[in-house]
Amino acid sequence: MKQTVERMDSDMMHHTTRIVSAYLQGNQVDLDQIVTVMDVVHEKVTQIYQNSQGHANDTMPAVPVEDSVTPDHIICLEDGKAFKMLKKHLKSKYDLSPEEYRAKWGLPTDYPMVAPNYAAKRQELARASGLGRNR
Repeated sequence: MKQTVERMDSDMMHHTTRIVSAYLQGNQVDLDQIVTVMDVVHEKVTQIYQNSQGHANDTMPAVPVEDSVTPDHIICLEDGKAFKMLKKHLKSKYDLSPEEYRAKWGLPTDYPMVAPNYAAKRQELARASGLGRNR
């Protein structure tokens, strides 16, 4: 999560610098006003970025990320509720895809959406029924 925040700060500073640079090329601004221009632009860039990210950096997960995966449940970082399968809950309640959820919370791309024991049980049932074998 820290890397995500650092990346976001870096992106916002990059955009702020580009906007201010372009503005200064086309407008005369007193030296003592440049800092004010930068502050105003940075504030607006930050607002735009936060709105586009659903205020991701303003929210804290309902549970620590490291505690969100248990053998029998995946705990939703949005509301702290435990599920065997998280994908449907995210879509119906928060309109988030697994990719958006992972990005919002700075999770790795292989972060599970299904509890490990449940996934193993489903895999066992699929193998027992012959799924995936040539007939």
